[in-house]
Amino acid sequence: MNRRNFIRNSTLISAGGIFLPHQIYSNMKKGNLPKSGLKLSFEPYNLQMKHVFTLAGSSRSTTPVMLTNIEFEGITGFGEASMPPYLGESQESAGRFLSGLKLEQFTDPFRMDEILEYVDNSAPGNTAAKASVDIALHDLVGKIMVQPWYKIWGLPAEKTPVTSFTIGIDTPEMVRQKVKEAAEFKILKVKLGRENDREMIETIRSVTDVPLCVDVNQGWTDKQMALDMIHWLNEKGVKYVEQPMPKENMDEIAWLTQNSPLPIIADEALQRLSDVQKTVGVYSGINIKLMKCTGMREAHKMMNLALANNMKVMIGCMTETSCAVSAAAQLSPLATWADLDGNLLISNDRFEGVKIVDGKITLNDSPGIGIKEI
Repeated sequence: MNRRNFIRNSTLISAGGIFLPHQIYSNMKKGNLPKSGLKLSFEPYNLQMKHVFTLAGSSRSTTPVMLTNIEFEGITGFGEASMPPYLGESQESAGRFLSGLKLEQFTDPFRMDEILEYVDNSAPGNTAAKASVDIALHDLVGKIMVQPWYKIWGLPAEKTPVTSFTIGIDTPEMVRQKVKEAAEFKILKVKLGRENDREMIETIRSVTDVPLCVDVNQGWTDKQMALDMIHWLNEKGVKYVEQPMPKENMDEIAWLTQNSPLPIIADEALQRLSDVQKTVGVYSGINIKLMKCTGMREAHKMMNLALANNMKVMIGCMTETSCAVSAAAQLSPLATWADLDGNLLISNDRFEGVKIVDGKITLNDSPGIGIKEI
């Protein structure tokens, strides 16, 4: 589908004129279900990074995504699958998965559990592709209800955390430039895991004294070295450490968590709801990402389960447009920390949604996930 048709199909205009969402909602509450089912469409899109993005084990300047629409009675919900290569999904695999779905069999979008269980059971894996359907369905239902999802869940908008801004591994000159560009943020997330970890931190500290958090992306292999490094990072104003060691080294990570002066957060060790209980007693908290857990529905369950186990909760993202970032932001009042800057790292966002005001996630009152296409 080309961009013009994609936008045209995303309006609230039907053959009989303008459909008002509250009229559809009122009719459905009375049991008057339309005969037509959900209509899924999708198109590939490539995100362009403002800077080359370097992690402990890879670098990239683009990220492939799949943008999805679910249309129902003239109202359209938007969704997105972001697929950085290391996750094992692609536009081709997402296209195959989405092409196989038969959402037209569902004539009631409010049967969300049934619809999303069907999507999840259609094939193993494909978590980002599944998330794109989940996000679009949540956006659709929120628009029909004329409410944003944080209100549907009863979450207070004023409780949103500040978000970190990510500084990828780079030369000292580029690191200083990135830090200056992130002057409005109250906490910076620093990628570590290579031989220049101390240089990265010292370079950032040469230009700012804002709090830091670090994401090692499994880059450290020796627990004593990791603990020594964490003590040093603590002295440098770091607040927590994400995935310092390989996810398979659970005993070493549990030891590190027990002895660390800073919280240790699971990232690569955590995908879906079934993984949460495995992190209890091993990590201090978890980082939840919609692309890994199949979307908003499961992320909400994961957050509540982690909080019930007295764990800290972080809501994160991949490199994404404001579509997926705004979807994740609906959950942010439940989070201890947020890392929702994926849309700020790209130069070709297709949407406008959640804003960062003075470093803080600021939700709007627009229905669904709170976005519009630009």
